[in-house]
Amino acid sequence: MKALVDEAHMLGLRVAVHAHGTAGIKDAIRAGVDTIEHASLADEEAFALAKEHGTWFSMDIYDDDYILAEGEKNGVFKESLEKERSIGLKQRQTFQAAVKAGVKMIFGTDAGVYPNGFNARQFATMVKWGMTPVQAIQAATVNAAEALGRAADVGAIAPGRYGDLIGVVGDPLQDVTQLQSVAFVMKGGDVVKAPAK
Repeated sequence: MKALVDEAHMLGLRVAVHAHGTAGIKDAIRAGVDTIEHASLADEEAFALAKEHGTWFSMDIYDDDYILAEGEKNGVFKESLEKERSIGLKQRQTFQAAVKAGVKMIFGTDAGVYPNGFNARQFATMVKWGMTPVQAIQAATVNAAEALGRAADVGAIAPGRYGDLIGVVGDPLQDVTQLQSVAFVMKGGDVVKAPAK
């Protein structure tokens, strides 16, 4: 794993590792990966390693809500739903502990588990399990840009950056669910969605 990570970094690439289990998470961090996707069963030692190595956790904790609400209807086996109940709760508890421990976090969705367009539901779940609304928004913007090595051109509003913005009617710092109803979208400085007049 270290050889793979070293080679990727030599080529200027980032490395993400899909890891639920404790040992795999720690091995990946020690190998120098940039992000751990899921990190479901990370422990205190994994938190310390992540902080030491600058590794980001990308924890898709909204998935559990969708899988448990829609899984049976979508043909998920009963045994898989039972496992989801157990692991989903553990992952959320891990998320909560990681936030408290100061592990660097980015917004993760595990795309494909639920329909496109539900992504913003992750914000409220992150807040419910220990982040402030600002922390959740930063996980999807400035933190994600840094984790991807793109802090110079995305992730913040500043001269010389891409003009990629969204607007909502309410204040997401007071109610983060406002981010689920996007009224305005600007991409590369061009308005692609504007509120109806």
